[in-house]
Amino acid sequence: MIEIRGLTKRYGDRTAVDDLTLTVHPGRVTGFLGPNGAGKSTTMRVVVGLDRPTAGTVRVDGRRYADLPVPLRAVGALLEARSAHPGRTARDHLRVLASTAGLPRSRVDTVLELCGLTPVADRRVGGFSLGMGQRLGVATALLGDPATVVLDEPVNGLDPDGVLWIRTLTRQLAAEGRTVLVSSHLMSEMAVTADHLVVLGRGRLVADEPTATVLRRAGTRSVRVRSPRPDDLVGVLAGDGVSLASPERGLLEVQGLGADEIGDRALRAGIPVHELTPVSASLEEAFMDLTRDDREYRTDLRQEALT
Repeated sequence: MIEIRGLTKRYGDRTAVDDLTLTVHPGRVTGFLGPNGAGKSTTMRVVVGLDRPTAGTVRVDGRRYADLPVPLRAVGALLEARSAHPGRTARDHLRVLASTAGLPRSRVDTVLELCGLTPVADRRVGGFSLGMGQRLGVATALLGDPATVVLDEPVNGLDPDGVLWIRTLTRQLAAEGRTVLVSSHLMSEMAVTADHLVVLGRGRLVADEPTATVLRRAGTRSVRVRSPRPDDLVGVLAGDGVSLASPERGLLEVQGLGADEIGDRALRAGIPVHELTPVSASLEEAFMDLTRDDREYRTDLRQEALT
């Protein structure tokens, strides 16, 4: 369990994390989200003792990271994939770390196999691709078989097979009762991986809720309606506050009316409907709503600029 209480971290006159309080519970994957500059990486660095808090406390299973007798056995972290010496092989990099923590050499072979690195274990890390470096970073995080795993952007540079592997791995770790904290900008992946979401904006807590709750509160964005008489259906649905789009023949995307109202209008007009599907907001849309006022960097893309 990770317990953060009143955490504040300042760099000069800039506040990276502002009075943050939250608990990351074991047995579930917690997604750690926020725009660039929101304070996610800083918070993770404080958790593993790389930065000292300006104020507040951070505990892992009731202890400060610095007080853990063998930190590698308690907390595994991937914060920077390119942290291995480029002249060492992947196997030697892990062996050195295992030796410092009193871990058996067999553990090195275990994590190499788990992370798909056995075929390249004796290659120098300097020749690794970004994806292979990420896998080595995960192997390093898991070397001590820790109860708490902290992964900062673990899918960065991975191919689709690697992304699926990370998803399966993190969910397996959580199912084993471990505490799993994963940051990512890939919202579609977080939507199917994270059980719980913590969202930061400008260093402050914006949301700390189950993923399903965040999506449910974001609501329904539109209704997909399929009919053999789309033109007639447009006539009975059009009106103030209603937006209609037709991405393909026979299909309408309707905003401003609920599925019940659309079905009732079609029935009264005698228009057959073959599909009537509410389309919920995506996690990306929910995230943008949550952090609308907390994004440090904004891009204003105007249609006329693209034509």
